[in-house]
Amino acid sequence: MGTTTTGQVTLLATGGTIASRTDSTAGATVAADAGSAVLASAGLSDIAVEVVDLMQKGSYLLTFDDMLAVRRAIQAALASTTTLGVVVTHGTDTMEETAYLVDLLHDDPRPVVFTGAQNAADSTDPDGPSNLRAAIALAVSPDARGRGALIVFDGEVHTVPGTRKTQTTRLRAFGNPDRGAVGSVSTAGVTALEPAPARPAPLGTPPSGASTRVDIVACYPGADAALFSAALAAGARGIVLEATGLGNANAELCEAVRKAVRDGVVVVTSTRVHAGPVRGVYGAGGGRTLEDAGAIPSGLLRPSQARTLLHALLALELPPEDIAHHVLRRGRLTGDPSGPP
Repeated sequence: MGTTTTGQVTLLATGGTIASRTDSTAGATVAADAGSAVLASAGLSDIAVEVVDLMQKGSYLLTFDDMLAVRRAIQAALASTTTLGVVVTHGTDTMEETAYLVDLLHDDPRPVVFTGAQNAADSTDPDGPSNLRAAIALAVSPDARGRGALIVFDGEVHTVPGTRKTQTTRLRAFGNPDRGAVGSVSTAGVTALEPAPARPAPLGTPPSGASTRVDIVACYPGADAALFSAALAAGARGIVLEATGLGNANAELCEAVRKAVRDGVVVVTSTRVHAGPVRGVYGAGGGRTLEDAGAIPSGLLRPSQARTLLHALLALELPPEDIAHHVLRRGRLTGDPSGPP
C-alpha cells in the first residue's frame, strides 16, 4: 500500500460474514470474531488502525437504531483530527441501507468506506481480508474525500445511492445497475476514482428510539390492498410500494394510496425492476394514477434505500411537501441518464 501514512483509520466492526465462523454445535454460520481478529486477517503493517467493536451481528438482524448507532460511532471517530477516514465492516444483507443512511447524514469530507465478505472468516477462501485491505487503502486516499460514504467490494468502488447487493454468493456482491462503479482499488492498494459528483446537503440526524414505522408493500398480479391496509393498521407513517415496471400497481391499490395520503401517510413508489427510473406514465391504476393519488416516485432508488430515506425524513418530522422534495431530488442524483423521473 505504499509508504506509512500519518494519522490513523478507525475500523468500526459490526459483525457480518467477514467476522463469521461456523458454530460446530448448531452447524450455522454466525458472527464471532472481534474487530481485532478481522483486522489481523488483513495483514497490514504500514497504516495505523484503531479498532472499535460496535456490535457483533449478522446485518439481517439490524434495526434503524442500530444503523443510527453506526452513524454516531462514525461521528465520534471523526471528532479526532488525526482520523483520516473510517472503515465499517458490515454484513452484506443490509449494507446498502446502513451505508445509505450514513451517506444521507455524512457532513465531513473524510471518507467512510463500507466493506464485508461473502465467504466466512473460516472458509477455505475468505474474501474479507482483501476487501478490508482495499477499504483501508480507499479510506486514506485523498481522492476519496468529499464523496460521502462508499462501498468497496472485490476491488470495485461504488457511491452508495442506487447501489445494492446484486449477488447472493459471488464475490462481486454489489453493483449499481444505472451508474456502474466509480472506481477501483488494486490488489496493491492503488485507488483510481472518477471525478467526485456534487452531493446534496446532509440531512439532520434523526433521534434514536423514534417510533416511526415505514413498511414496504409489494405489487404483483392480482394484488389487493390487504397488505397495504395491514401496514396502515399497524401504524405505518410511510409506505414504499414495490411496484412493477416503471412504477405501476392497480386500481384498488391506487385508491388505497389516495386515502392513505389524504390521512397524512407518505407513500413512495419504487419498482421491483433491476434498473431504470420510476416514472408516472401509465393510467388505469398505473404510475400516473399513483402520482395523481399523491404517491412520490423514487427515481432510481430501489425499495431498500427508498425506505431508508423515507424513514429518516419521517423521523425528522419533515412535512410531506419537504419529504417529496428530498425523495425526488435524491432519486435523480443516483445518475439517471435520461433526465428527471
